Amino acid sequence: MLALNLGLRFCLELAALAALGWWGAQAGSSTALHVVLAIAAPLAAAVIWGLFVAPKARVRVGDEKRLVIELAVFAAAAVAFAASGHLWPAVAVAGIAVANSAFVRLLGYAPGAMSGQEHDPGSRPRAV
Repeated sequence: MLALNLGLRFCLELAALAALGWWGAQAGSSTALHVVLAIAAPLAAAVIWGLFVAPKARVRVGDEKRLVIELAVFAAAAVAFAASGHLWPAVAVAGIAVANSAFVRLLGYAPGAMSGQEHDPGSRPRAV
């Protein structure tokens, strides 16, 4: 079950990057701005994710802050979908991201959720 949720999480991450890129390609008033935003928006999300949320994140934060950051990235993706005129994908990404974040933590993958111990970022998750 954990592997399924982590796979879904990876798909959500890819959907977030795609949504931000799609939004960026449509935002702005010039071709140059379209290109810049199409690259900068998903790049910013990827950098934030890599710094704070990824299993091998460079900056370790508590699980509460990590949850807020990851949900902020998914919320930005949902807003990007909605701003691009795609309401149902926006609702789907938002709902699935919240449910997935909860399930991943309930299954014991998040830092601090594994039997009261800190999660080792270099270890692989255990299947439950």
